[in-house]
Amino acid sequence: MTMVTTPTPPPPPSLPVRDRTRIPAGALSPMLVRLAAERATGVLIRERGALYLADGQVVHAESPDTPGLDLLLTAHGVLDAEGWHEAFARAGERGRVGRYLVDRGRLTTGALELCHLGALYDAAYFVLEPSSAPARFRFGDAHWLGPVRPVSVAAVERETLRRRELLHRIWPDPAADEAPLARTARPAGPSVPPRQAAVLHLVDGRRTASDISRALGRPAFHTLVDVHRLAAAGLLAPDVRPPAYTPPRPPAPPPRPPAPPPVPGDLGDLGDPGGFGDPHDPAEFGGTTPVSLFPSAPVPPSPSTAVEWPPARLGEPSQDTAHADPHITLLRRLRDALEAL
Repeated sequence: MTMVTTPTPPPPPSLPVRDRTRIPAGALSPMLVRLAAERATGVLIRERGALYLADGQVVHAESPDTPGLDLLLTAHGVLDAEGWHEAFARAGERGRVGRYLVDRGRLTTGALELCHLGALYDAAYFVLEPSSAPARFRFGDAHWLGPVRPVSVAAVERETLRRRELLHRIWPDPAADEAPLARTARPAGPSVPPRQAAVLHLVDGRRTASDISRALGRPAFHTLVDVHRLAAAGLLAPDVRPPAYTPPRPPAPPPRPPAPPPVPGDLGDLGDPGGFGDPHDPAEFGGTTPVSLFPSAPVPPSPSTAVEWPPARLGEPSQDTAHADPHITLLRRLRDALEAL
């Protein structure tokens, strides 16, 4: 007997594993750090905004919690709204809005870079907030503003951490960052700086810090600094009251089933077995509506057709013979016939 041995196949190649040692322990977004290490280009979308990357560097940031670059430029007269709309219409599809503004003399290079960096760090602060929703990255997407001044991921995270520590040092309660703001009973003295007084003037119990920043045309983080300082001074507080309790409405009663149609000649629904009651009195018919023995000709409850009570005896003339209804006359005859038995 000859034994044939087959060679042992080689083990399958191991799956690639990302080198997590390159991600710092205190990174705000490990995915962002990994994309920077891979020099990725695209947009990282998180719960509170997006970060645009080019070759692993942050070139722009957007968040619904902050005013956009257009509002920051037009709110204080740096750029008129007409010039902004023209630049977006002519160079937006090519991703060259920033370069168009500089080439047409609408903005200087320094003014554009300064406003752009302020908007980038302002939005990145909210984008990098802790989130429970998963992030996703779209490769190749570019922002319509175009390249202005890229910032490293490390610089963005470092500035975000510095701003968090600053707000915590001024006033540690984070509820004022997102909740509607309300003024307290403490009056504002003359020592309130004009910048904080402008914020306090817009506090009405409905606006949040982000709403106030848009109304003033200021970066949202700068408004948060003023809000925390006013809260520390006891001049405003977050309105975190629960909504007013509204008692639940009682359930509607079930619909009453329709009464079965009466059967002609059936006297079982007339109630009193010893004598006929008033056919127009609901109490005589178990609380239901009066039922006629002839459904095709209902008896309207009018004075002219009211049943005479006490009923006339057999052979006695009716009190209203001239206007007697034939159906009432039939009922009387049935009653008299039964009593005569």
